[in-house]
Amino acid sequence: MRILTSLVAGFAAVLMLSACQKTSSSAVTAEDMSLGNANAPVTMIEYASVSCPHCADWNNNVFPAFKAKYIDTGKVHYIAREALTSDPAIAAAGFLTARCAGKDNYFKVTEAIYRSQQQMFSGQPHDVLLNIARAVGMTDAQFETCIKDEAAQNALNARWQRYMNDDHINATPTFVINGKYYDHGEMTMQQIDQAVAEAAAQGKSGS
Repeated sequence: MRILTSLVAGFAAVLMLSACQKTSSSAVTAEDMSLGNANAPVTMIEYASVSCPHCADWNNNVFPAFKAKYIDTGKVHYIAREALTSDPAIAAAGFLTARCAGKDNYFKVTEAIYRSQQQMFSGQPHDVLLNIARAVGMTDAQFETCIKDEAAQNALNARWQRYMNDDHINATPTFVINGKYYDHGEMTMQQIDQAVAEAAAQGKSGS
């Protein structure tokens, strides 16, 4: 994994997950990456890791239909929050790359990582991420600098610690819809339809 292995020590401690009451906040912060209408009646937060196979399955098989039905129509404001589960070094390098690519390219990068996940696990994750970075216009030097950026690594680590400690996130993917925590992992479209309808009827909370 070349330089990705240097990230393991820095993120190993965040894998100590504590069992807490499962509640979360829908408050959007400047650090959040989001899609859709910020004034939508429903806000969905997904805590996910780009190295988590269950997150990749949801992204590849459910997210396109969810996006078309709810995000693109302005019904749901979607927020992605970065979790360092599964392989934390690969997850960290992936999220750092996505942020370095810029907000306009952030979801292009995470989408490409999810769809290249098996390739990363069976080969060289560094090379897979480098090719994704190149595809969105980053140079090799920019990519290498990006994933070695200690300040960005520390900020990512701090966000994940906060999600664990304050939002009580202990598994991925985890969804929070208008402040209500859903812990069934990969939500189906049927489950999402029901949750969004209930949230819209009740109105926003926790924001």
